[in-house]
Amino acid sequence: MRIGIDVRYLSHGLTGGVHTYLFHLIPALLQQAAGHELVLYADTKRPFELPDLPPYVTLRLLPYSGSWSSLLNDLLVLRRTAAQDRLDVLHFPANYGFAPAGARSVVTLHDVINLLPLAEIIRGHSKDARTIAAMTYLHICSLASLRRADLVLTVSEHARREIARAGSYELDRIVAVPHAPTPDLHRVDDPNTLAVVRARYGLQQPFVLADGLKNPAVLVRAWALLSEDLRNAHRLIFFARREPPAVVRQAEALGIARVLINPPRADLVVLYSMAAAFVFPSWIEGFGLPLLEAMTCGAPIVASDRGAIPEVVGDAGLLADAEDDVTLARHLRTVLESAAAAAQLRERGFARASQFSWRSNARQVLDLYSQLQRTHKARIDKIETVGKAPNS
Repeated sequence: MRIGIDVRYLSHGLTGGVHTYLFHLIPALLQQAAGHELVLYADTKRPFELPDLPPYVTLRLLPYSGSWSSLLNDLLVLRRTAAQDRLDVLHFPANYGFAPAGARSVVTLHDVINLLPLAEIIRGHSKDARTIAAMTYLHICSLASLRRADLVLTVSEHARREIARAGSYELDRIVAVPHAPTPDLHRVDDPNTLAVVRARYGLQQPFVLADGLKNPAVLVRAWALLSEDLRNAHRLIFFARREPPAVVRQAEALGIARVLINPPRADLVVLYSMAAAFVFPSWIEGFGLPLLEAMTCGAPIVASDRGAIPEVVGDAGLLADAEDDVTLARHLRTVLESAAAAAQLRERGFARASQFSWRSNARQVLDLYSQLQRTHKARIDKIETVGKAPNS
């Protein structure tokens, strides 16, 4: 089978959940794809991130000279290049893409956002013309890709149902292939490493760790409901990849929180490992990758019950509604006051995280490619059989 994959996310110097998904799924897939021919489509914006490709993999570098190049590659160049490669299956793992005639199209939609009404999408972003244009383009391309796709992949059962609903797409043509822990994640218990990170960030007391971009206001309200003794004995640590909402800085100004902007990945692993709890009261998640990271590193989980969070956490966390500060405070008291409860959540988290694997995810994707190709071939054979004249 000849398989093409759009991997331009790995030649753009990007970060975030989609990049993490591709950076780990693609190598796991390549390791198991011997016997197939694969063509990877990147571009020349940045150096391609995956070295030492196997001999059965061809890397095609599409031209890139500016932002318009992405649009041309989306709509014309990749499609034309893939047509020349005579693919059986072409996979677009970053929310949209358009396969040439003759190739089965597989699209990974990581969540439902691009399918929502445009006004709802724009509401959550800045209102400058460039951002509105980008959101509009992604919305149109995602909807068009969904209509043309032979198979849609996503990252959770929750996202699968939401995509079927918002995109009016058949549920049985959407398959959930989740994230998995990355190789750098593990519980750090080396005293020297822990001491270095504590000193670097001035962590003199136990702390609760949280993503400063994921509904931090409810955590600040819940924190105020804890006893004074419990608050004095612990600190809130917010990390964020960009400047967080004002409520986070206000908590920092009051001396109850510390804000870490884009800490190094290795430090974040140590922070997860040291945290008395990881709190993730997100309003909506297509998957919730930080939860998997925290469980792998041994942080007890307190989270919201929205989106895909319950299916990711399973029985390894204490859940509350995303706006229920009272229940969130009660869960925090349970974890911070009971070493036994925290230890139980930690062990359940280890067990839950071990159920996710990039290798098994990649095997599932390869099987889906094969199944799609077999179904297509059977359909063609049937058409050819029907079209034959009966023997005279």
